[in-house]
Amino acid sequence: MKHLSYILAVAGVLIVIGLLSYFGFGNVTAAVGRIGWPEFGIIVAWQFLLFAVLGLAWYAITPSGGAAHVGVLIWARMVRDASGNCLPFSQIGGFVFGTRAATLLGVSWVTATATTVVDVTAEFLAQIAFAGIGLGILLSRAPGSAVAVPVEVGLGLAVVGCFAFIWLQNGAAPLFAKLGRLIASGRLADAQERVAVIQTEMGLIYGHAPRLALGFAIHLAGWLMAGVAGWIAYRALGVPIDFDDVLAIEALLSALAAVAFLVPVNAGVQEAGYAGLGAIFGVPPELSLGVSLVRRARDIVVGVPILLLWQYLEVRRLRTAAPK
Repeated sequence: MKHLSYILAVAGVLIVIGLLSYFGFGNVTAAVGRIGWPEFGIIVAWQFLLFAVLGLAWYAITPSGGAAHVGVLIWARMVRDASGNCLPFSQIGGFVFGTRAATLLGVSWVTATATTVVDVTAEFLAQIAFAGIGLGILLSRAPGSAVAVPVEVGLGLAVVGCFAFIWLQNGAAPLFAKLGRLIASGRLADAQERVAVIQTEMGLIYGHAPRLALGFAIHLAGWLMAGVAGWIAYRALGVPIDFDDVLAIEALLSALAAVAFLVPVNAGVQEAGYAGLGAIFGVPPELSLGVSLVRRARDIVVGVPILLLWQYLEVRRLRTAAPK
C-alpha cells in the first residue's frame, strides 16, 4: 500500500504538471494573482469555521456528549484534515492521526477510535447526499453531459457500499471481531479485550439514532459550506459564476475525491476535476486550475501550523512521561 501511494502521488504530480503546461502556466498564475490578501484571508477564515462545524458533527455522535470536549474534537478534526491535505498519505492516514490527536488530549482510545469510524461513516453518507445535489444541478444545467451517467452509477455504488460498511460495523460485528482477535492475537496481548471494547462502544453509538441523524445533518451542512468556500474562491478570481453551479462542481469533485481516496492529497485528481467540471459550466480551465491552486495554498497555510503544533504537543507529552 505504501508503494502504491508513492506511485499514485507521482502520477498525480505529473498530471498537475501536464495540465499546467497544456493550459499555460502563465495563464494559471495570472488567474491566481487576481486574489489579494484580504480575499485569501476570508478563504482561510472560512476553513477554520468549517473545522468547527466538522468537529461539532463528531461531537454530536459521541456517547453522552461529555465523553469528549467539543474543543478537543474540533482540534482532532483539524489534525485529521491537515494530515490528509499536507502529508503524503491517503485519507486513511488522516483518520489515524486525528484519532491520535484526540487521545493526546484526554479522550480514551476506545471513544476516539469508535467515534472516528462512525463519524467517517456519517460524513460519507452526507457526502453522498451532497453529490446527489450536485448531480441534480448538473442534470438541470447540462442534461446531455457525458459525466452524468458515470456519476449516477458511482452514486449508486457508493450508497450500496456505505450501507454495507454500516452493516459490517454493526450487523456483522461479531464475525469481524472474531477475525480481528485471531489476526491480532499474536501481536497484541490484550487484542481480544481491545476488539470487544471497541465493538461494544460502537454498538452504543449506533443505538442512538437521534445523535446519528444530527451528526449526518451537521456533516451535510459542512459539505454545503465547502461549496460556499469554492464559490468564494471563484468570485475572488473574478469568475462570474452562479452559486448553484459552484455547488455542483464542489459536490461532484468531492465524489471524485472519494473514489480516489488512496491518492495522497488528491494529487492530480483535484486539478483534473476542477478543470473538467468547470468547463461543463462554462469556466475556462485555467481559471478552475487557479481555484485548485488557491485551495492548495489554503491547505498549506492552514495545515502546516496545525501539524507543527500537534508535533509540539507530542514532544511535550514524551518529555513529561520520560523518567527523571
